[in-house]
This record gives sequence, C-alpha cells and structure tokens, in this order.
Amino acid sequence: MRLCSLLLSHLCVVVISALEPPPSHHYPLREQDSSSTPDHISPGLFASLERLSRLVDITYCVGTTGITPPFTCASRCKDFPTLDLVTTWNTGPLMSDSCGYIAVDHGTAPTPRVSPITGERNQGEIIVAFRGTYSIANTIVDLSTIPQEYVPYPSPGDGGSETPREPEHICHDCTVHMGFLASWKVTRDVVLPVLKPLHEKYPEYPIHLVGHSLGGAVAALAALELKVIPGWDKLVVTTFGEPRVGNDGFVEYLDSVFELGGVDGRVEERSYRRVTHVDDPVPLLPLSEWGYRSHAGEFFISKSDLPPEPSDIRPCIWDYDPKCIAGSIGEDTKATGYIVAEEGAHEGTDVRTRRLGGIPSRYNLWQLFFAHRDYFWRLGLCVPGGDPIDWGRERYPNFTSADEL
Repeated sequence: MRLCSLLLSHLCVVVISALEPPPSHHYPLREQDSSSTPDHISPGLFASLERLSRLVDITYCVGTTGITPPFTCASRCKDFPTLDLVTTWNTGPLMSDSCGYIAVDHGTAPTPRVSPITGERNQGEIIVAFRGTYSIANTIVDLSTIPQEYVPYPSPGDGGSETPREPEHICHDCTVHMGFLASWKVTRDVVLPVLKPLHEKYPEYPIHLVGHSLGGAVAALAALELKVIPGWDKLVVTTFGEPRVGNDGFVEYLDSVFELGGVDGRVEERSYRRVTHVDDPVPLLPLSEWGYRSHAGEFFISKSDLPPEPSDIRPCIWDYDPKCIAGSIGEDTKATGYIVAEEGAHEGTDVRTRRLGGIPSRYNLWQLFFAHRDYFWRLGLCVPGGDPIDWGRERYPNFTSADEL
C-alpha cells in the first residue's frame, strides 16, 4: 500500500508538468434521445464481448512470457484451441510502445458464429489484438501530451503505397493525441504487411480489431485507416477502457465512418463497440478541458464488481450519454463543449492552474489498478487462469453461444 501511495503521489507531479494549453474552439453537444434505445444488451452480444475480453487479455503475454504457435501462452490461450498464431509484435518501451498479436480462427468449432456486420454464419475470423501499457505512470504522461494534426490517408512519403483516392469521408480540422498516433505509425509497419496478405487469402473472414486501454486508442486509428483507405467492410472494432483519441473534428469523422450516429434501435449491429466500466477514469481522459472528446459506440458496464451480467451493460447513444460513463463520473454532458471558454474567462485564469494535479479528484486515478482492468475479467496479467482474483470463478453463461463472435 505504501508503494501505491508513493506512485500515485508521483503521478500528480507528472500530470502537472505535462498539461498542455486548452483549445480555443468547441462545438455544442448533440441532444440525447434514449427513447428507442434498450437498457441492456442481449446474451449473444454479451458472449461476444466477454470472449473478446479474454482475447485482449492474452496480449499482456507479449513482451513478457510470450505467445508461441500454434496458440500457446501462460494465460488464456487454451480457451481458444481453434486459433492459429500468425505473428506478435513489440515495438519497444518508448512513447510509441505497442504490443500485440495477429491470429486466425478457421472456425473448426462445431457451432458457427454470427457476424454482426453481415448477419451471416461463419466459422472463420482474423484477430488483431492491441495491448495496453504496463506502466501506470506512462499512461498518465501519455494522456496529457500534445495533440497533433490527423490525416487519415497517408501519402506515399508517410507509408502509403500510392496517392489516396478521394475519400468518402472528410476529416475537418482533426487533431489526435500525439502519443497514440506515434504508436500506430510504428505499429502499422508491422501489422499491415501481415494483415493485407491474410485479408487477400481469407476475404470472407471478418477482421476483429480489439484493444484494451491505450491499445484501444491504437485500434481506433488502425480501424480508421483500414476502413477508409482499402475500404475493408468486414471490420469489427471492440475496445475496453479506450481513452479519448482526438478532438471534435476527429470524433465526428470516426462516428461518420462507422455510422455510429443516431438512434435506430439497431445498436447491437454496430461495427464499433467502445466498452466502458463505471469508475474507470481512462475513457474520460484526456480531459475535455484539453480539447478531447469521446466518440459514439459506447457500451457501459454499470456494475462495479465482477462478474457483470447482460442486464448490467447498457448501449449508449451519441458521443455523450448521461446514463453512461460521462454521467456516472459527474461530467456535465451538456456543458462539456463550453467548459474551457467559461473557465478561461473566469478572472482570466488559465484552466490548468485551477485544478490541483490537472485531473479533478472525481476521476479516482487509483481505479487505474481496478475498474480500468475489470472488463468481464481482471485484465493485464499473463499467468495461468489470468489474474488471481479470477481464480476459481466459473465461466459465464452462454459461453459457447451461437451468437458469440
């Protein structure tokens, strides 16, 4: 406990030194209408998300004890006997640190799964899983770094093979977190040369991008590039505890590309599922005061303790739903777009000097060790059976549901 206290004290110092000037432009938030949105998810979607949480937990073996063919590790690999490992990557411990793996499931299991994109029953899929960070201190530093202009279609000089065609979706005045973008730029040189041949070999297989924590942010940038440039349609993105990646322009762009806007009663058919958990501070970092916004596609786990049930997971609407993570932690979902303008005008005081440690105490940074890791299981430790808190727990109901991804 003494070590944790010293570490958290250090984090406050790090955050103060890392704050950046607030942005000068904000857009009003869209009105919320939850009249046609269900208040919980189906058992089939629950099984899908639970399965993907175990798959992303396995990424924490990369860079430690490792993953070996056909698909073997010290953690939960034995849960997936039909997966074949293709490659792993570990780009190093710097700011652009990224770890993960690519695997193919040829679907030899007796019960085929249903694709959320096409509705077709298939027995194959490609998994691209992105790991979070082991360093809590690095997490906080990364969450407060400088935003950078975002161009979603790289030129030949930036890794593109040819000049991109005129895109269907335009990213207006987009900026993203510099550390997240740097991580994806390094990772793409490993992932794309492997993923493109796999997609050509198995064009009917959906590609599942899954990430936890900072890995969720990298998965978001990867998904946008794959969706926009080559136009791959069979993409499913699932993130757990994903931080805010960019500004208003970026959020509007992502929502448009993945068709996340509106309320039409088909929330479970989304191709982007951003899973959040009550008390987890990371989905609301970097702060809106720093110019960052949350994108749509949220599924909110309202139960604090493990394990959750389908009735504990709420589909959310638009970018800010007061019944989901933003409302649960006390963020004013209606006034968020104007916080900087109002606080900056208050006696001419810089927003950064009016918040001790830069991050309000309501965000409970100590929950980085708990709520941020508790997504169906406690993620982040590569040992047999996962984190010791999960030892002895029974598997979830509908574990082999036909609707499971």
